[in-house]
Amino acid sequence: MMNLLKNLSSPGGNSISACELTCVMISALARHVMKASQSLKDGNWDRKLFAGSELFGKVLGIIGFGRIGREVARRMQSYGMKVIVFDPFLTSEQAAEFNVTLHNLDVIWVTADFITVHTPLNVQTKNLINSETLKMCKKGIYIINVARGGIVDEKALLESIKAGHCAGAALDVFTEEPPKNPIILELIKHPNVIATPHLGASTVEAQIRVGTEIAEQFLSISGLAAEYPITGIVNAPAIKAAIKPENKPWIELGIRLGKILSKLVNAKSHITIENSIHGLDDINESFFNIAIQAGFLLNIYENVNLVNASVLAKECNIQINTLLKYSSCNIISLKAGDHLITGTIRGDRAVLLSINDSIFSSEVCLPEHTSLYLTHELENLSEILNTHRLHKVTVNSINLSNKWVLVHTNKPQTLPVNGIKYY
Repeated sequence: MMNLLKNLSSPGGNSISACELTCVMISALARHVMKASQSLKDGNWDRKLFAGSELFGKVLGIIGFGRIGREVARRMQSYGMKVIVFDPFLTSEQAAEFNVTLHNLDVIWVTADFITVHTPLNVQTKNLINSETLKMCKKGIYIINVARGGIVDEKALLESIKAGHCAGAALDVFTEEPPKNPIILELIKHPNVIATPHLGASTVEAQIRVGTEIAEQFLSISGLAAEYPITGIVNAPAIKAAIKPENKPWIELGIRLGKILSKLVNAKSHITIENSIHGLDDINESFFNIAIQAGFLLNIYENVNLVNASVLAKECNIQINTLLKYSSCNIISLKAGDHLITGTIRGDRAVLLSINDSIFSSEVCLPEHTSLYLTHELENLSEILNTHRLHKVTVNSINLSNKWVLVHTNKPQTLPVNGIKYY
């Protein structure tokens, strides 16, 4: 089970600090502050060489419009910048409330003068800014990343800057920290790049705020104090129930089923999950729903835990409706869209029973990483195994039904196999 106390978090605790660093980066890039300062320190005085550009009237593209993205938009609008955003969890109506316009990524690439990213690093966002997307951008584009290393393809960014297409970049995070890779080091040393050593949350105020909020959460969850607001915890009693040892197997089941359902649905927002609990009259549905939310969101966000799952689910408009049903068997059924999965606890193990109308004849224990392949052709099994071998991914076990192949591996990504639908 997720170590709840180890993963206590402070949602928004460092948002202002990360936002302000982003705004500093944007301004410094526009006015060539770092290069001009270094030139003056070197004994030069050349005002013409470092003539910059105003931010007024420029277009800022924000990828990821959560807490930090919204704070950045608010501040940069005061400069007179036009802000356009991409966020799969945002509606046009919500965007209008912040005086920004919502677009798809193709519009962001070709329209923005500055692009800043504020997303988690996951399968969808890894190398989001790459050689192809940079080619789509305006000549003279500026790239800012204060979010996560790996969202920007550093080799592609360096090549674009050296070619004169990308005017410059400001980077606070890198795929390797501290950087030792020669490509990253060359990028950092480029005169058109501002680089800082992961300072997004490194302010006195942010550290005090985060530490205080986590301490208050610990006191509230532990029952040692009741007067503190629990930031990021919608249902504190449910969290207290979740940390009881006897509930550990059910937490694991909820997380594992949530992850599988998320793979099948392949949607990031506006999802309603029907949770049918059969034969478990005494189960605390609140903590079980939190576990389902956490599992579902693990395919979307990094660092999801039982503390912040409810907040993130609310932001993504992921709802759970629960129905208790009488039964002689203890079974959990989760339905979203056209997909239905069932599971239970055997001993203290989380077990998958079925996917849609396909029942597994033997118990399918649910480890952390499960890849799903929709196929009933046994000859496809060898191709699936060969693909994993070629990619040096360890296959720990395989389970079969009349329609599905479940592969349990040591890595989170599902490998595509030619001609086979995968999740």
